Amino acid sequence: MRPRQYPEAQLLSGPRAGLSRRAARAGGTAGVVLELALLCLSALLYALCFPSFLSDWGWFPLAYIALVPLFIVVHRSSWPRIFLYGLFFGFLSYGLYNFWLGKFHPLALFIVPPIYAGYFLLLMPLLKAADALFPRYGFILQTLLWVAYEYFKTLGFLGYPYGIIGYSQYLFLPLIRLAGLTGVWGVSLLVVFPSTLLGNALKQGRRIFFPFLKQMAAPALCYLLAFASSLVYGALAAEELSGARPWKVALVQQNVDPWKGGAKAYENSLNISTRLSVQASLQDPEIIIWSETAFVPSVDWHTRYRTDRELYTLVKRLREFLSTRPEPYLIGNNDGQLALTDRGEEVRIDYNATLLLQRGRILGTYRKLHLVPFTENFPYQDVLPGIDRWLRHADTHFWEKGREYTVFEAGGVKFSTPICFEDTFGYLCRGFIRHGAEVLVNMTNDSWSNSVACAMQHLSAAVFRAVENKRSLVRATNGGITCVIDPNGRIVSRLAPFSEGALIATVPVFTGTATPYTRWGDWLGQGLLILGPLGLLAGAARSVLRRKED
Repeated sequence: MRPRQYPEAQLLSGPRAGLSRRAARAGGTAGVVLELALLCLSALLYALCFPSFLSDWGWFPLAYIALVPLFIVVHRSSWPRIFLYGLFFGFLSYGLYNFWLGKFHPLALFIVPPIYAGYFLLLMPLLKAADALFPRYGFILQTLLWVAYEYFKTLGFLGYPYGIIGYSQYLFLPLIRLAGLTGVWGVSLLVVFPSTLLGNALKQGRRIFFPFLKQMAAPALCYLLAFASSLVYGALAAEELSGARPWKVALVQQNVDPWKGGAKAYENSLNISTRLSVQASLQDPEIIIWSETAFVPSVDWHTRYRTDRELYTLVKRLREFLSTRPEPYLIGNNDGQLALTDRGEEVRIDYNATLLLQRGRILGTYRKLHLVPFTENFPYQDVLPGIDRWLRHADTHFWEKGREYTVFEAGGVKFSTPICFEDTFGYLCRGFIRHGAEVLVNMTNDSWSNSVACAMQHLSAAVFRAVENKRSLVRATNGGITCVIDPNGRIVSRLAPFSEGALIATVPVFTGTATPYTRWGDWLGQGLLILGPLGLLAGAARSVLRRKED
């Protein structure tokens, strides 16, 4: 007896399904309320799969179903409403996920969620177009488009890698080691696919759910094989680190935001950092590391120019302290330099920087390459001078952009120091490794947030940088999360967030063969950014040809 067939026409039609679609698309209040409720549910599930206001570590299994309600709405919605729904979902999802932005800066809530509302204003119609052009297998194209969007949003001035759904899996070590081959994008593909498949299975209600899944047995089986293969790859990719050279570090977490309070806050931060460093030195670390702008007054500037007596006094105190210490010190600092304007005038410019010092002498400087948009950098002052003035008067700290992938060396170990959210960008950390870094040392100020979830979201992205490049990553923060991540993605030691202390840790310096990601970079993200739109164009061309044939 032949198995019962469920042809595409039957799956996409039927009395109850037709009535449901006509009711929803008629613009009735009940249909709109249902669709808005589904979008709210999806935005909430999306936020909760990451570290959130309900769980500091996040509930990562939710990520596999978080977008199911969204994809149901993509199918149900009318074309006019889908644009408005994109605005709504983009704003709500990032408002819930980045709830801590209001503590970062009052402007942030008026910048980040609206930007993502704009992204989803464009993405949701593309997802709907995939559904309309490929009624049977559109969910596959929807998966590709979603991950292409995730890659796209990391690019350019507005680049912001927070919220990539693959990051939610940072505790699922066998899976995330796939990132050594594909970057985080391969993990995102595996996480998003169940939502697109189930969303399409439920798009006409429960009536066709099981028939649809039977029809999609082949894609589902391929997914399960890909998922299982990824876990096997992750298990085999784990490195034996017993033979790695140990690097003993002291990570100072002073639990003070030195930007708040001027010279008094700078002095307080200095007092705590020096006291903790002296205590840490009793355990003979090979290097002592302070966090991003742990010492704000520019060491180089005030040593040479002494334009502010109070700040110069603090710099003098720091250098005198360091001159008595045998260990090298790595310190986050505001680096002031003289520069010439187009008119030939000398002006001071400042960089968010890291200094490597030995006995009080500066051995090297790294200047931050990727600045935080709007709060650290706004390159459109000539085009939008009003916004530039508004930002500058809103307690922002604008910096100049660095130009070099600096690699330091201390105690025979080569390392680079991505600053702040630079460790959320795969291309940057890959660049440091390709320039010779054996360890990544992230210097971060997360104390402003007073939110463990915020600090954990940052940590979750950093885990991927270690796995992608198979190199240890050290995080020195002034509030959280100060820790060591080994090349296999394990968080091997950490300090309690928002506490004062010094973490003495042994970092495995693994220098094995470069991973495919280190060699090839974001090849998968770039490929999907091309393949997704090409799939839509192919579907549109096929639709036009069929109409002509009819």
